Amino acid sequence: MKLQTFAGLFLASAVLLSCNKEKTAVAEKEAPKTKTENSDYKVDQFADIEVLRYKVPGFENLTLKEKKLVYYLTQAGLSGRDIFWDQNYKHNLKIRKALENIYQNYKGDKNAQDWTNFEIYLKRVWFSNGIHHHYSNEKIKPDFPQGYFIKLLSDTKTTLEPEVVSILFNDVDAKKVNLDESKGLLSGSAINFYDKGITAKEVEDFYAKKTSPDPKRPYSYGLNSKLVRNAKGELEEKVWKSGGMYGAAIDKIVFWLEKAKTVAENKKQGDALGLLISYYKSGDLKTWDDYNIAWLQATEGNIDYINSFIEVYNDPLGYRGSYESTVQIKDFEMSAKMEVISKNAQWFENNSPLQPEHKKKKVVGITYKTVVVAGESGDASPSTAIGVNLPNSDWIRAEYGSKSVSLGNIIDAYNHAGGSDKVKEFANDKEEIELEEKYGEIADKMHTALHEVVGHASGQINPGVGTPKETLKSYASTLEEGRADLVGLYYLYSPKLQELGLVDDWQKVGKAAYDGYIRNGLMTQLVRLDQGADIEEAHMRNRQWVSAWVFEKGKKDNVIEKITRDGKTYFNITNYEKLHELFGELLKETQRIKSEGDYNAGKALVENYGVKVDQKLHKEVLERNKKFNAAAYKGFVNPVLVPKTDAKGEITAIEIQEPKTFAEQMLFYSKNYNFLPDTN
Repeated sequence: MKLQTFAGLFLASAVLLSCNKEKTAVAEKEAPKTKTENSDYKVDQFADIEVLRYKVPGFENLTLKEKKLVYYLTQAGLSGRDIFWDQNYKHNLKIRKALENIYQNYKGDKNAQDWTNFEIYLKRVWFSNGIHHHYSNEKIKPDFPQGYFIKLLSDTKTTLEPEVVSILFNDVDAKKVNLDESKGLLSGSAINFYDKGITAKEVEDFYAKKTSPDPKRPYSYGLNSKLVRNAKGELEEKVWKSGGMYGAAIDKIVFWLEKAKTVAENKKQGDALGLLISYYKSGDLKTWDDYNIAWLQATEGNIDYINSFIEVYNDPLGYRGSYESTVQIKDFEMSAKMEVISKNAQWFENNSPLQPEHKKKKVVGITYKTVVVAGESGDASPSTAIGVNLPNSDWIRAEYGSKSVSLGNIIDAYNHAGGSDKVKEFANDKEEIELEEKYGEIADKMHTALHEVVGHASGQINPGVGTPKETLKSYASTLEEGRADLVGLYYLYSPKLQELGLVDDWQKVGKAAYDGYIRNGLMTQLVRLDQGADIEEAHMRNRQWVSAWVFEKGKKDNVIEKITRDGKTYFNITNYEKLHELFGELLKETQRIKSEGDYNAGKALVENYGVKVDQKLHKEVLERNKKFNAAAYKGFVNPVLVPKTDAKGEITAIEIQEPKTFAEQMLFYSKNYNFLPDTN
């Protein structure tokens, strides 16, 4: 699961990598609370997006063997990049090819506004790994006429089928992931996980017939395949593996993973890589589980990674995993500081407000590290998480634990990228602003850690109850992210944090965290929506349903005031102790819903509090936000690892180079990691 954003960063579009890696976002707040803009970090800005670069501190201190491991893992990750493009939409690869050919070969007027708009459109498509917005899932419409595009195709001798050209400009396949059941979860989604015409009911029936050898340890059915209808009209899986769907790219991934295995830091790490290779070759889901267990137990060493089909946010039914890769170097100093949370995970579980039968008697195997990212790909790039917790399998978590990481250099890059006065605009008073300025950053870090390490590891499903994707269906992701958020919120206002030496004033840290979460959940995250839109993204939904629920339940005691002053709306917390209790009550209920598989209660919670937007307030927020130049979303180019070789071709050193522009990196990737046909 992913944590998608960073409270001071929250509106910056990050996300913790897999809280079920669901690009988890603890809460997206107004913007980085920092420092003046630093040109060393900013690469490009267009539309609603800012592209940054991140540093890789400590890389120079690695041994050559460790650098090779980082390089090989990074190459493996990039080799699967086009898988994610194709997963996002069946025409994405041919569209990208056409757009890039125009970009590189057009000789006409490049000062014209239409050309400028074409360049912006291409950059937006690059950033989103396809023609649908990376966050809203809405199709990105070009700001130039269809006739102009057809002329560009002609002038550059670029081929693209007329029906695909039309799709760029019409309303066909308008949403990548649709969570509005009235529009059809599958028929309303353009994601390339299911053949057109397959219904959600057919999918449920198909997987209901599959049984795992051990029902207590269910396989992740559907995780690594596309569901299609064969010539007989029957449903069958096209498995993503060597020799199967995406086989050409997967073979390249395997090639680099095999090289990585030769320079593994220790036997456990090497054994885990061997199982991942076997999984890619066979597509066997039992091997996937074995790999995850081995990967969890490979905790020694300076290098770690995430690679495969993992997060299911892009599947409206929650079965299929998007391809992603992240390569990480351990940050020893910060990891030591944060390890205290994982060591006290059982205390947090024992003292949570959950019903006794929903608590884990033994929380096992949690590791928490702050890491330095060395490269990302697929679902992790350009838009990335700031934290991750894996694996997503509930039974593996229960028996073997989980790994949580905070992406330290990504967070640092956000903090250096530029400040904002948004807090001053939307905060209610001077006290709230001062708390945010002084304690907001540590509050964000604590919420990230608690969300990922304690939140996703907390609670247990009742015996005999199915997995959340089976019981809670399309609401599973947002309920899980909200549940993890609530664990973090509950303990953010606790003297235990100060007792553990993690903060110097738990009350002020807690107040800053609560102020920021409510401000974002009820107001500032709305800048990401077009006027009139409902909320569909899982993390935005969870922030609103959590905030709206406690706002409503606290009305009797005036726990959160809604204030109008000079025509502007503010939310003021009057009783932090009572709000802490309300967060506990909601956590207890959300865990009950998950533990019991209570679909109706989960649906009611999300639909009643997390989907609809106060349109008058939304209009006001958008108007107030116009004064700020900061982009609503941020992402990154990756550093380029360049091997130096001797006369025998042996690697003697690996250097880091920075791409000059966003376009340069995107074109480099398309040229060098283009292993799939246009149609798969």
